[in-house]
Amino acid sequence: MHTSFITFGSSRVSYSRWGNGPQVLLCFHGYGESAAGFSFLGEALGDAFTVFAIDLPFHGSTEWQNGLSFTIDDLVTLLTVMTAGQPLSASWWLMGYSMGGRIALSLMEKMPEKIQRLILVAPDGLKLNFWYWLATQTGPGRRLFRWTIHHPGWFLATLRAGNALRLVNLSIYKFVVSYIGDAQVRRDLYSRWISLHSFRPHIDTVTSYIRRQELPVRLLYGRYDRVIRVETGRRFCAAIAPFCKLEVLDVGHRLLQARHLETLLSLLKE
Repeated sequence: MHTSFITFGSSRVSYSRWGNGPQVLLCFHGYGESAAGFSFLGEALGDAFTVFAIDLPFHGSTEWQNGLSFTIDDLVTLLTVMTAGQPLSASWWLMGYSMGGRIALSLMEKMPEKIQRLILVAPDGLKLNFWYWLATQTGPGRRLFRWTIHHPGWFLATLRAGNALRLVNLSIYKFVVSYIGDAQVRRDLYSRWISLHSFRPHIDTVTSYIRRQELPVRLLYGRYDRVIRVETGRRFCAAIAPFCKLEVLDVGHRLLQARHLETLLSLLKE
């Protein structure tokens, strides 16, 4: 793995690279993770691909100093610099895991003519999450979100009551509490959500591009994932048949792991 930095405004954006193959594969990590999460995959691909993975703002080794704003145009600028000089830099394969799926879908919508294949692993972005929309896309929601970051008591009490009344799924309850219970984790959550709030792909537009270009799409889900449900992937895949294949493993959300290497490689090779 080779790690480099790009100066972008007042920020230093970190990215990693593996291999020297002709085809460019761009990988986008999940929430709270980093480019290093793709190391086992990048190292296994040998000379078939040159793999790039960026540390998104407020993640990994990226030192983000450009405020709480990161746009799709910013991302395209960075990716163009990253991939300059590659033999097939005019075309990209995309892989997005969890939150990174939303990034990949947004990039697909922005510049569909440049994308050659789309691989989505337990992806966010196929379905609009009401709470994320409220907290990041509306003025009142953003103000309430910011206030809650500093005064989380009311939200935790509401969540506990919802769990006690079985109105909130236990897995979701535990997941949310893990992000709200610690002050630094709350601040990170706010910075990460708000800075990436403009990445909101329009799925009807994406599916239209996929059908028009006959673009191969591969989806991987965990059968027991309570955060990103496989049913959403099935609906998306049905809308773009016959260009889509979906695979489901008997696991939860943590699909980007070395023990799933063979399955992940199959999404790139078939």
